[in-house]
Amino acid sequence: MARDKGRRQPAAVAAVVFALVMTAAGVVRGKSKPKTCDKGWECKSSIYCCNETISDYFQVYQFENLFSKRNAPVAHAVGFWDYHSFITASALFQPLGFGTTGGKQMGMKEVAAFLGHVGSKTSCGYGVATGGPLAWGLCYNHEMSPSQSYCNPDYLYPCTPGVEYYGRGALPVYWNYNYGITGDGIKVDLLNHPEYLEQNATVAFQAAMWRWMNPMKKKQPSAHDVFVGNWKPTKNDTLSKRLPGFGATINILNGDQVCGQGSIDAMNSIISHYQYYLDLMGIGREHSGDNLDCAEQEAFNPSYKPAAS
Repeated sequence: MARDKGRRQPAAVAAVVFALVMTAAGVVRGKSKPKTCDKGWECKSSIYCCNETISDYFQVYQFENLFSKRNAPVAHAVGFWDYHSFITASALFQPLGFGTTGGKQMGMKEVAAFLGHVGSKTSCGYGVATGGPLAWGLCYNHEMSPSQSYCNPDYLYPCTPGVEYYGRGALPVYWNYNYGITGDGIKVDLLNHPEYLEQNATVAFQAAMWRWMNPMKKKQPSAHDVFVGNWKPTKNDTLSKRLPGFGATINILNGDQVCGQGSIDAMNSIISHYQYYLDLMGIGREHSGDNLDCAEQEAFNPSYKPAAS
Protein backbone atom coordinates (compact mmCIF):
# COMPACT_ATOMS: atom_id res chain seq x y z
CA MET A 1 0.00 0.00 0.00
CA ALA A 2 2.84 2.34 0.79
CA ARG A 3 4.34 1.76 -2.64
CA ASP A 4 0.96 2.52 -4.30
CA LYS A 5 0.67 5.72 -2.28
CA GLY A 6 4.13 6.78 -3.41
CA ARG A 7 3.26 6.18 -7.02
CA ARG A 8 0.14 8.35 -6.79
CA GLN A 9 1.96 11.25 -5.13
CA PRO A 10 3.63 12.75 -8.23
CA ALA A 11 0.25 12.84 -9.99
CA ALA A 12 -1.31 14.61 -7.03
CA VAL A 13 1.52 17.14 -6.89
CA ALA A 14 1.18 17.76 -10.64
CA ALA A 15 -2.55 18.41 -10.23
CA VAL A 16 -1.91 20.95 -7.47
CA VAL A 17 0.76 22.72 -9.54
CA PHE A 18 -1.54 22.81 -12.56
CA ALA A 19 -4.33 24.33 -10.45
CA LEU A 20 -1.99 27.00 -9.09
CA VAL A 21 -0.78 27.88 -12.59
CA MET A 22 -4.33 28.19 -13.89
CA THR A 23 -5.32 30.37 -10.91
CA ALA A 24 -2.34 32.63 -11.50
CA ALA A 25 -3.21 32.86 -15.17
CA GLY A 26 -6.74 33.85 -14.25
CA VAL A 27 -5.44 36.60 -12.00
CA VAL A 28 -3.20 37.90 -14.78
CA ARG A 29 -6.06 37.84 -17.24
CA GLY A 30 -8.27 39.68 -14.79
CA LYS A 31 -5.73 42.47 -14.49
CA SER A 32 -4.76 42.59 -18.15
CA LYS A 33 -5.33 45.78 -20.11
CA PRO A 34 -7.80 45.96 -22.99
CA LYS A 35 -6.35 44.70 -26.23
CA THR A 36 -4.67 47.36 -28.33
CA CYS A 37 -3.40 47.15 -31.89
CA ASP A 38 -0.99 48.97 -34.19
CA LYS A 39 -1.73 49.55 -37.86
CA GLY A 40 1.45 51.40 -38.70
CA TRP A 41 1.64 55.19 -38.68
CA GLU A 42 -2.08 55.59 -39.36
CA CYS A 43 -3.37 54.08 -36.12
CA LYS A 44 -1.27 53.08 -33.09
CA SER A 45 -1.72 51.76 -29.56
CA SER A 46 -5.49 51.84 -29.35
CA ILE A 47 -8.37 49.40 -29.15
CA TYR A 48 -9.87 51.26 -32.12
CA CYS A 49 -6.85 50.35 -34.23
CA CYS A 50 -7.98 46.72 -34.07
CA ASN A 51 -10.74 47.70 -36.52
CA GLU A 52 -10.21 48.63 -40.14
CA THR A 53 -8.47 51.95 -40.62
CA ILE A 54 -9.82 54.64 -42.91
CA SER A 55 -7.38 53.90 -45.72
CA ASP A 56 -8.58 50.27 -45.66
CA TYR A 57 -12.03 51.25 -46.88
CA PHE A 58 -11.67 54.81 -48.23
CA GLN A 59 -9.36 54.95 -51.21
CA VAL A 60 -7.89 57.77 -53.30
CA TYR A 61 -10.37 57.22 -56.14
CA GLN A 62 -13.29 57.61 -53.70
CA PHE A 63 -11.92 60.91 -52.40
CA GLU A 64 -11.57 62.06 -55.99
CA ASN A 65 -15.17 61.05 -56.73
CA LEU A 66 -16.52 62.91 -53.71
CA PHE A 67 -14.70 66.14 -54.60
CA SER A 68 -14.49 65.83 -58.36
CA LYS A 69 -14.63 69.57 -59.10
CA ARG A 70 -12.33 70.88 -56.38
CA ASN A 71 -9.48 71.51 -58.84
CA ALA A 72 -11.61 72.88 -61.66
CA PRO A 73 -10.23 76.17 -63.07
CA VAL A 74 -13.03 78.18 -61.44
CA ALA A 75 -12.46 76.68 -57.97
CA HIS A 76 -10.83 78.91 -55.36
CA ALA A 77 -8.43 76.44 -53.72
CA VAL A 78 -7.01 74.61 -56.73
CA GLY A 79 -4.30 72.15 -55.73
CA PHE A 80 -4.81 72.63 -51.99
CA TRP A 81 -7.00 69.77 -50.76
CA ASP A 82 -5.88 66.16 -51.31
CA TYR A 83 -6.42 62.62 -50.04
CA HIS A 84 -2.97 62.34 -48.47
CA SER A 85 -3.60 65.40 -46.28
CA PHE A 86 -6.91 63.93 -45.15
CA ILE A 87 -5.42 60.55 -44.18
CA THR A 88 -2.38 62.17 -42.53
CA ALA A 89 -4.64 64.40 -40.44
CA SER A 90 -6.85 61.46 -39.46
CA ALA A 91 -3.87 59.65 -37.91
CA LEU A 92 -4.30 61.93 -34.87
CA PHE A 93 -7.91 60.88 -34.40
CA GLN A 94 -8.30 57.31 -35.63
CA PRO A 95 -6.82 55.99 -32.32
CA LEU A 96 -9.61 57.97 -30.61
CA GLY A 97 -12.31 56.33 -32.72
CA PHE A 98 -12.67 58.64 -35.73
CA GLY A 99 -13.69 56.36 -38.59
CA THR A 100 -12.64 53.33 -36.53
CA THR A 101 -15.59 52.99 -34.14
CA GLY A 102 -17.82 49.98 -34.75
CA GLY A 103 -17.66 47.91 -37.90
CA LYS A 104 -16.66 48.85 -41.42
CA GLN A 105 -20.04 50.31 -42.31
CA MET A 106 -20.13 52.61 -39.29
CA GLY A 107 -16.59 53.78 -40.06
CA MET A 108 -17.53 54.56 -43.65
CA LYS A 109 -20.71 56.33 -42.55
CA GLU A 110 -18.78 58.50 -40.09
CA VAL A 111 -16.30 59.54 -42.78
CA ALA A 112 -19.22 60.37 -45.10
CA ALA A 113 -20.95 62.32 -42.30
CA PHE A 114 -17.84 64.34 -41.44
CA LEU A 115 -17.09 65.06 -45.09
CA GLY A 116 -20.75 65.91 -45.67
CA HIS A 117 -20.31 68.86 -43.34
CA VAL A 118 -16.96 69.74 -44.89
CA GLY A 119 -18.28 69.54 -48.45
CA SER A 120 -21.29 71.69 -47.67
CA LYS A 121 -19.24 74.36 -45.89
CA THR A 122 -16.57 74.60 -48.62
CA SER A 123 -18.77 74.20 -51.71
CA CYS A 124 -19.05 76.68 -54.55
CA GLY A 125 -21.68 74.57 -56.29
CA TYR A 126 -24.93 76.02 -57.50
CA GLY A 127 -28.07 74.74 -59.18
CA VAL A 128 -26.75 74.45 -62.75
CA ALA A 129 -23.10 73.80 -61.90
CA THR A 130 -21.33 71.26 -64.10
CA GLY A 131 -21.57 67.86 -62.45
CA GLY A 132 -24.34 69.09 -60.15
CA PRO A 133 -24.13 71.32 -57.05
CA LEU A 134 -22.94 68.50 -54.79
CA ALA A 135 -19.73 67.86 -56.78
CA TRP A 136 -18.11 71.13 -55.72
CA GLY A 137 -17.04 70.46 -52.12
CA LEU A 138 -13.56 71.65 -51.06
CA CYS A 139 -13.78 74.52 -53.54
CA TYR A 140 -12.70 77.02 -50.84
CA ASN A 141 -10.18 77.04 -48.01
CA HIS A 142 -11.04 80.48 -46.62
CA GLU A 143 -13.80 83.06 -46.52
CA MET A 144 -13.63 85.11 -49.71
CA SER A 145 -15.17 88.40 -48.57
CA PRO A 146 -14.99 88.72 -44.77
CA SER A 147 -17.59 91.07 -43.38
CA GLN A 148 -15.58 91.75 -40.21
CA SER A 149 -12.30 90.92 -38.45
CA TYR A 150 -13.99 88.50 -35.98
CA CYS A 151 -12.03 89.81 -32.99
CA ASN A 152 -13.67 89.90 -29.55
CA PRO A 153 -11.94 90.69 -26.23
CA ASP A 154 -10.95 87.42 -24.59
CA TYR A 155 -8.76 86.81 -21.53
CA LEU A 156 -7.42 83.41 -22.56
CA TYR A 157 -7.17 84.05 -26.29
CA PRO A 158 -6.62 87.76 -26.94
CA CYS A 159 -6.45 88.93 -30.52
CA THR A 160 -2.97 89.26 -31.99
CA PRO A 161 -2.41 92.76 -33.38
CA GLY A 162 -2.74 92.90 -37.13
CA VAL A 163 -4.27 89.41 -37.37
CA GLU A 164 -7.76 88.74 -38.70
CA TYR A 165 -9.83 85.74 -37.64
CA TYR A 166 -12.17 85.26 -40.60
CA GLY A 167 -13.31 81.81 -41.66
CA ARG A 168 -10.61 79.36 -42.70
CA GLY A 169 -10.28 75.60 -43.02
CA ALA A 170 -12.35 72.52 -43.81
CA LEU A 171 -14.96 73.33 -41.16
CA PRO A 172 -14.29 77.06 -41.19
CA VAL A 173 -13.00 78.51 -37.93
CA TYR A 174 -14.14 82.01 -36.97
CA TRP A 175 -13.21 84.33 -34.06
CA ASN A 176 -10.02 84.55 -32.02
CA TYR A 177 -11.18 82.30 -29.15
CA ASN A 178 -12.11 79.50 -31.55
CA TYR A 179 -8.70 79.74 -33.22
CA GLY A 180 -7.12 79.65 -29.77
CA ILE A 181 -8.95 76.61 -28.41
CA THR A 182 -8.64 74.70 -31.69
CA GLY A 183 -4.94 75.47 -31.86
CA ASP A 184 -4.49 74.16 -28.33
CA GLY A 185 -6.37 71.02 -29.33
CA ILE A 186 -4.13 70.16 -32.28
CA LYS A 187 -0.97 71.75 -30.80
CA VAL A 188 -0.56 74.37 -33.53
CA ASP A 189 -0.33 78.11 -32.79
CA LEU A 190 -3.44 79.15 -34.68
CA LEU A 191 -4.10 82.17 -32.46
CA ASN A 192 -0.99 83.92 -33.74
CA HIS A 193 -1.01 82.21 -37.13
CA PRO A 194 -4.58 81.58 -38.29
CA GLU A 195 -3.26 81.63 -41.85
CA TYR A 196 -1.94 78.10 -41.33
CA LEU A 197 -5.47 76.83 -42.01
CA GLU A 198 -5.33 78.16 -45.56
CA GLN A 199 -1.67 77.25 -46.12
CA ASN A 200 -1.55 73.62 -44.96
CA ALA A 201 -4.34 71.17 -45.86
CA THR A 202 -3.28 68.64 -43.21
CA VAL A 203 -3.59 71.26 -40.47
CA ALA A 204 -6.93 72.39 -41.91
CA PHE A 205 -8.29 68.83 -41.79
CA GLN A 206 -6.87 68.32 -38.29
CA ALA A 207 -8.70 71.41 -37.01
CA ALA A 208 -11.97 70.17 -38.52
CA MET A 209 -11.53 66.67 -37.08
CA TRP A 210 -10.74 68.11 -33.65
CA ARG A 211 -14.02 70.04 -33.81
CA TRP A 212 -15.86 66.87 -34.83
CA MET A 213 -14.36 64.79 -32.02
CA ASN A 214 -14.66 67.26 -29.14
CA PRO A 215 -17.65 68.82 -27.34
CA MET A 216 -17.63 72.56 -26.96
CA LYS A 217 -18.95 72.45 -23.39
CA LYS A 218 -18.74 70.03 -20.48
CA LYS A 219 -21.57 67.53 -20.17
CA GLN A 220 -22.35 67.91 -23.85
CA PRO A 221 -21.59 65.36 -26.57
CA SER A 222 -19.33 65.72 -29.57
CA ALA A 223 -20.55 65.29 -33.13
CA HIS A 224 -18.66 61.97 -33.13
CA ASP A 225 -20.50 60.78 -30.01
CA VAL A 226 -23.99 61.54 -31.27
CA PHE A 227 -23.27 59.92 -34.61
CA VAL A 228 -21.65 56.62 -33.58
CA GLY A 229 -24.01 55.95 -30.66
CA ASN A 230 -21.83 56.91 -27.68
CA TRP A 231 -24.35 59.46 -26.44
CA LYS A 232 -27.49 58.84 -24.40
CA PRO A 233 -29.89 61.81 -24.47
CA THR A 234 -31.07 63.26 -21.18
CA LYS A 235 -34.74 63.91 -20.52
CA ASN A 236 -34.14 67.54 -21.44
CA ASP A 237 -32.53 66.48 -24.72
CA THR A 238 -35.52 64.32 -25.57
CA LEU A 239 -37.94 67.15 -24.76
CA SER A 240 -35.82 69.38 -27.00
CA LYS A 241 -36.11 66.74 -29.76
CA ARG A 242 -32.36 66.15 -29.73
CA LEU A 243 -31.77 62.49 -30.54
CA PRO A 244 -28.74 60.47 -31.74
CA GLY A 245 -28.10 60.64 -35.46
CA PHE A 246 -26.83 62.89 -38.22
CA GLY A 247 -29.30 65.64 -37.34
CA ALA A 248 -27.65 66.11 -33.94
CA THR A 249 -24.26 66.58 -35.62
CA ILE A 250 -25.77 69.50 -37.54
CA ASN A 251 -27.01 70.91 -34.23
CA ILE A 252 -23.61 70.61 -32.54
CA LEU A 253 -21.69 72.16 -35.43
CA ASN A 254 -24.21 74.84 -36.42
CA GLY A 255 -26.67 75.38 -33.58
CA ASP A 256 -29.68 77.60 -34.17
CA GLN A 257 -28.11 79.12 -37.27
CA VAL A 258 -29.41 76.00 -39.01
CA CYS A 259 -31.49 73.94 -36.57
CA GLY A 260 -34.96 74.52 -35.17
CA GLN A 261 -36.01 76.51 -38.24
CA GLY A 262 -37.86 73.85 -40.17
CA SER A 263 -36.72 72.46 -43.52
CA ILE A 264 -34.40 75.28 -44.61
CA ASP A 265 -31.87 75.19 -47.45
CA ALA A 266 -28.79 75.40 -45.19
CA MET A 267 -29.81 72.23 -43.33
CA ASN A 268 -30.89 70.39 -46.46
CA SER A 269 -27.58 71.16 -48.18
CA ILE A 270 -25.62 69.44 -45.39
CA ILE A 271 -27.91 66.41 -45.49
CA SER A 272 -27.71 66.24 -49.29
CA HIS A 273 -23.90 66.23 -49.24
CA TYR A 274 -23.88 63.45 -46.61
CA GLN A 275 -26.25 61.29 -48.63
CA TYR A 276 -24.44 62.02 -51.91
CA TYR A 277 -21.20 60.83 -50.32
CA LEU A 278 -22.88 57.72 -48.90
CA ASP A 279 -23.94 56.83 -52.44
CA LEU A 280 -20.51 57.45 -53.93
CA MET A 281 -18.80 55.39 -51.20
CA GLY A 282 -21.06 52.44 -51.99
CA ILE A 283 -23.07 52.49 -48.77
CA GLY A 284 -26.23 54.04 -50.12
CA ARG A 285 -28.42 56.80 -48.72
CA GLU A 286 -30.89 54.20 -47.47
CA HIS A 287 -28.37 53.70 -44.63
CA SER A 288 -28.35 57.39 -43.63
CA GLY A 289 -29.65 56.43 -40.18
CA ASP A 290 -32.45 57.69 -37.96
CA ASN A 291 -33.00 61.31 -36.95
CA LEU A 292 -31.43 62.66 -40.10
CA ASP A 293 -32.40 66.32 -39.73
CA CYS A 294 -32.56 68.95 -36.98
CA ALA A 295 -35.53 70.90 -38.29
CA GLU A 296 -37.32 70.84 -34.93
CA GLN A 297 -34.36 70.47 -32.57
CA GLU A 298 -33.55 73.12 -30.01
CA ALA A 299 -29.91 74.15 -30.14
CA PHE A 300 -27.46 72.65 -27.65
CA ASN A 301 -25.94 76.12 -27.32
CA PRO A 302 -28.46 78.81 -28.28
CA SER A 303 -27.10 82.04 -29.73
CA TYR A 304 -27.25 85.10 -27.51
CA LYS A 305 -30.25 87.22 -28.33
CA PRO A 306 -30.64 90.60 -26.62
CA ALA A 307 -33.91 91.21 -24.86
CA ALA A 308 -36.46 93.22 -26.80
CA SER A 309 -36.68 96.85 -25.71
